[in-house]
This record gives sequence, C-alpha cells and structure tokens, in this order.
Amino acid sequence: MSTIGILGGGQLARMLALAAVPLGARVVALDPSASACAGSVAQVLQADYDDQEALARFAEQIDVATFDFENVPAASAALLAGQRPVFPAPEALATSQDRLSEKSLFTEVGLATPTFATIDSLDALHQALEHTGLPAVLKTRRLGYDGKGQARLHRRADASTAWQALGSGRVPLILEAFVPFQRELSVIAVRGRDGDFRTWPLTRNWHDHGILALSVAPAEVSATLAEQAIGHARAIAERLDYVGVFALELFEHDGRLLGNEMAPRVHNSGHWTIEGAATSQFENHLRAVLGLPLGDTRLVEPCAMLNFIGQMPSRNKALAIPGLHWHDYGKRARPGRKLGHATVRAPDPARLQQRLAQAAQGLDHPAHAILAQSPAG
Repeated sequence: MSTIGILGGGQLARMLALAAVPLGARVVALDPSASACAGSVAQVLQADYDDQEALARFAEQIDVATFDFENVPAASAALLAGQRPVFPAPEALATSQDRLSEKSLFTEVGLATPTFATIDSLDALHQALEHTGLPAVLKTRRLGYDGKGQARLHRRADASTAWQALGSGRVPLILEAFVPFQRELSVIAVRGRDGDFRTWPLTRNWHDHGILALSVAPAEVSATLAEQAIGHARAIAERLDYVGVFALELFEHDGRLLGNEMAPRVHNSGHWTIEGAATSQFENHLRAVLGLPLGDTRLVEPCAMLNFIGQMPSRNKALAIPGLHWHDYGKRARPGRKLGHATVRAPDPARLQQRLAQAAQGLDHPAHAILAQSPAG
C-alpha cells in the first residue's frame, strides 16, 4: 500500500484522503492544527511546516508527498523533496506563491494579464497608477487568497489608505489594473508524471465578498475560447514540468482571456468533479503523484457547486433537493470559513438551473442573489 504525505490537513487533504481509499493508498498529513479536519479520515502529524525534525519523521512514514495549501513554505517542500518525491515540484509552489512570479510566468507563455506593477514605496504606488489607471487593486504579493490581502483604489486619494492597510511596504506588494470582466472561468487541469495532460470542462465561478460561492460546469463558452483556455493551461503545465492537479483562473473580458492566478493544487472550483465527472480532481491528483495512468475527465451531467461559508444550512432541507450531494467538512463555524459544499446535478442545463435555484433559495444561499443578477451559464 502506498502512503501519500500531504503538507496541510484541511478539507482538501480530507477529500484527497477519501479518494485514496479506493486506490489502495493511505494518507498521512502534516498540519500545525490539532483540530485539522483531515484528522477524521487520515493520520495527522501535528507540527509546524518549518519543523525540520517533524519533516524528517514525516518523510519516514510516506512514499511520496504533495500539499493541499499554496501557502505551505516552499522551503519546507524543497527540504522534503531531498528525502521523498514531491509533486508538484517545489519550484511550481514557489512560483505560484508570488503574484509577480505568477504574472511573469503567464506573460512568458503568452497569456495576457491585467496591467501590473511592483510596488515598494508610496511614491512608486502613485507613479504606477499612471500606468494602470483607476480603478486598480493593490495586493500583497504573497499569502493572499479568498479576497485577503487586497485593497481596491477608486481615487488617487485611496492610495495612502491602501498602502497603510497592507503594511506600508513591510511586505512586497503588486498593483493591478481593475478588470471589469464579464465572467470568471477556471480550468481544472491535471498532468501525469509521463506528461499526459487532461482537463475537465471549463467552469464558471461567482464570488461573494471575495470568497467563491458558486461554480457551474460546463461553462457556456465558444469552442475557440475553450481551446485557448486549455492551451494556456497546457503551456503552464509544460513550462513548470508540472505533476498533479492545478487550477488556472481566468477573466473573460470583451472576448479575451486574462490570467488572474493559478493554484498549484486541487481547487475549490473543481469540487463538482466528485459527483459530476467520470474521475474527480482528487482521484486524478493522486493518480498523477503516484505515477498511475490518469482517469477520464469527461462530464457525467451538468452540475453546480455551492460553497457553505460561515455556517452550514439545514442538512435535511438540502438532502430533500433532487440531485444534491452533501459535503460537511466537520469544521467549527466562524465567519468567512469554508465549512462544506453541495454539488447539484441534473440531466440537462435547464433542469440544473431549476434545481440550483431551488437549492439556493431553500438554503438561503448567496447564489440566490447571484443567479437573479446573472443566470448560470
């Protein structure tokens, strides 16, 4: 039996552990928290990510390693890679951890991005606004996710406030032009050790207060746009010699695709693949890191994913909805925390729209307001 080590013990590690069982594999996770939710289904070694003694003990228990969290220190992944194979490679993790490196990678492979500039002083911020225009978004280059580490600038007078809010230069910053995009799309892709590359159907995403609230697959896009999106993901995977699943988040703006960011791991916008695809992103990630053949990524039925943030809705109400699949991560409720999700499936897009509207309204989910403004598709 192969043992897979996961740096990080959150819900992604939990879902990876569940996917490992049918493959005849087991999971050991390393996480600083004593209450890591993967602990309900996998062994968890509690330790800081930079604890070298713990990493050595961790390496002794596993055959191969991966991670479920892009803010795991790249140095820790590199240290572990000296003892066991680590996929994706620590270099891919390091690239995605810095928005400047990430945007530079996109440019290198021909993926357009919003106009951006590095910021190391308040004067540099004022000068960069001449280049990006307003509105713009000031972001930390590292450790930002789910809307964290960002400040939007609508007027020049906002520059000083944003500069102070993000640490007054104590952490590296990047300024990006605000893109009034029509849709956000994500490509969930997987690449095996042998270079085999596959993608699931493009997914359309909606956010609520900076956190993913709703994903629908397949996104209604032209064949040309889908081909471009997949081509960009392939180019990134090959450039990084990537092994495993990753997500490429894209803005669609006036018929063009702009690179927003990539996540070097299984991704929230791909949770629908558990029930909605022939092979889930979690199973295929494990197949890739173990060096097994990749599974079929075709869509089984049109489906949507509803994220539950801050509190879980009524399970009884949810399970009464046709085609709904329930996922409770077993985490303690708190504002802004991802506690679970539901996948809703249907035989065709029209019935999916009906079931999704029923679920959103019945569970008092933000998707109800989202769909009223912008129907899924």
